[in-house]
Amino acid sequence: MPTWTDVVAIGASLPEVQESTSYRTPALKVAGTLLARLRAESDGGLVVMCDLDEKAALLAQGAPFYTTPHYDGHGSILVDLESVDVAQLTELLQDAWRIKAPAKLRKRFDQTWREWRGPGRRPHAGPDPHRIGVRRRA
Repeated sequence: MPTWTDVVAIGASLPEVQESTSYRTPALKVAGTLLARLRAESDGGLVVMCDLDEKAALLAQGAPFYTTPHYDGHGSILVDLESVDVAQLTELLQDAWRIKAPAKLRKRFDQTWREWRGPGRRPHAGPDPHRIGVRRRA
């Protein structure tokens, strides 16, 4: 069962992610833009930014992903930290970073990745995508 400390550690592995606050709750941001925030204790869960297609796919999976009427139509998913595994959470936060990081930062990160992996390699083609903060896509 991941905790907020685990969320922060995953965020720290992503370029230029900082711990902050949002709506008076702990949050992670990249370039001042929200990636994820811990909801108030009475509400429970973690809000993670995503696109609407990904949200629909995650909701179809059921737990640990859910939404409330307040978040309907919004590019974010609610995550039950008590039932999500660390690998799912890591992938979700990496995707949020890709969506919310400024284009220049993503480009710089992709360039650094290419230099590290060698020419002709795509940013998500490495053998251990979680080590460098990029999700491998099919």
